[in-house]
Amino acid sequence: MTAMSGQRVLVTGAAKRIGRGIALRLAREGFRVGIHYNKSDAEARQTAEECGGAELFRADLTSVAEIRRLFAEAGERFGGIDALVNNAARFTRFDPLDITEADWDFIHSVNLKATFFCAQEGAKLMKRGGGGRIVNISSLGGIRPWAEHAHYCASKAGVIMLTKALAKAWAPEITVNSVAPGVIPFSDIDERGKAMIRATPAGRGGTPDEIADAVLYFLRASEFVTGQLMAVDGGLSLR
Repeated sequence: MTAMSGQRVLVTGAAKRIGRGIALRLAREGFRVGIHYNKSDAEARQTAEECGGAELFRADLTSVAEIRRLFAEAGERFGGIDALVNNAARFTRFDPLDITEADWDFIHSVNLKATFFCAQEGAKLMKRGGGGRIVNISSLGGIRPWAEHAHYCASKAGVIMLTKALAKAWAPEITVNSVAPGVIPFSDIDERGKAMIRATPAGRGGTPDEIADAVLYFLRASEFVTGQLMAVDGGLSLR
């Protein structure tokens, strides 16, 4: 997959933040982008417009039935897909002693469970078309332990191992790789996030476009690159 023009890619959670940055970059690179969102309707429409009139797909990823409907719709409207970027995620902070079953499920239902079922449905479409590329967005929290994010860290570490298992299962037709962002600051960054930036060897936070660079690498790479993790974190995982 070296020629980007017209390649069909679905990006989950693409209305805002990192997902929006990935979608915008892929559109600039010539991909035909599908914008998935759930509740962020206005932001999704704005992103789609900035992507040159990208297709919009609304679905609640906590429901496997909704995921299946999403990919059936993508298959119909796109005629299949060539690539999938599993970006949608949730993030909360609790002392592990206070995490409830509902707190655990809130994170894992999207971060890990939905990532698997989106990959499964995406792979079915890709296999019909002869192959494709899947990129799962993990996190620095899947590499390094964060004391007040045990449930989140577990979900993102799960994404990393899921990536490796699916890469082995679906090779060589479909490559499956993962990008682990470090601190990508937005307007709502808190003091803890600012402290992490100060600890980053690169001396700054990252940008959504730098995450998109890594996604693009995996989308352009040959089937010989699969099951890999790229940390885009300014060296923070080395601490």
